[in-house]
Amino acid sequence: MKLSEFKKILWIGLTACMGFSLNSAHGAQPQDHHKIAGPDECAECHKATNKIWQGTHHFSTFSAMPRSKEARDIAKKMGIKRIKSESVCLDCHFTTQEKEAGFKQVIAGISCESCHAPAADWLERHSEFSGKKKEQETEQEAVLRWKDSEAAGMIRPHMLYKLAKNCYSCHITPNEKLVNQGGHSAGSPFELVSWSQGEVRHNVWHSDGKENQMASPERKRMMFIVGAMVELEESLLAVAEATQKAEYAITMAKRAKIAAKRMAKISESVQTPETQNIMVVLKTVKLKLNNTEQLKGAAAKVASAAQSFASSHDGSAFAAIDAMIPGIDKYKGEPEPVQK
Repeated sequence: MKLSEFKKILWIGLTACMGFSLNSAHGAQPQDHHKIAGPDECAECHKATNKIWQGTHHFSTFSAMPRSKEARDIAKKMGIKRIKSESVCLDCHFTTQEKEAGFKQVIAGISCESCHAPAADWLERHSEFSGKKKEQETEQEAVLRWKDSEAAGMIRPHMLYKLAKNCYSCHITPNEKLVNQGGHSAGSPFELVSWSQGEVRHNVWHSDGKENQMASPERKRMMFIVGAMVELEESLLAVAEATQKAEYAITMAKRAKIAAKRMAKISESVQTPETQNIMVVLKTVKLKLNNTEQLKGAAAKVASAAQSFASSHDGSAFAAIDAMIPGIDKYKGEPEPVQK
């Protein structure tokens, strides 16, 4: 794929992140802006990851997206005067900090806390090494530190369902008006493995910052399956909230059908209680307008199954789906190497 073609495809995916409904049960959840620490705080320790991030579209959306003609056209149709100020664009495209009540400032593009959650409550505990130097902290102390960090709201890599929700909640546009009136894309062709192993990959922790490692086969299996489950969940919710037979509802219904077919194929090879429960749900659900209660109920059951699956399996028993998982040629962009 030529670089220009990749940038065009990736831009479509990023603009799909723009909207979220303040009253929506699905989609990008409003950030706790007053709890945002900002990427500079993370960069103090995670230097290699920060450098990698600076080479991604997640970083460059800070300046590139508001200058895009497509974004400005959508904003005009939606009556948005300033994309970076009190618009529906903030929670998907930017990291926004509230230092004073009612005053929000965009400080970065899509950054650390967009995925790992606002850090004010967990940053200090996460980074303190139990009050010791890193090499002096015992294994038991480290386990307790991570447990405390998670309890305070940190989303860590092993919490795959929550991470996937963060991704899909923006890559499946959760605002009907934004699509039907604003002409916004209804969603990007997002898939968790191919989009996480390309340019946004920053898997440097286990190599002590020496290399940007690809996810293991077991991890990719889990990402593929959990991602498929979350896509189904979010698609069902989108159809549930659609109010008119127009672009949004039609596109989301098609997406939900594709997601259901993918889950059916996965369940043939991965026969667990969770995949089988999802198939039972799909036998009764009807993708149509004004079917809100049933669709939301089905989405809730899919969500429950996805959470259970993510916490109960490690991918080691699911080699049968390896042929279904996108290969390196499908990854979105090239991962940045670690700068020595």
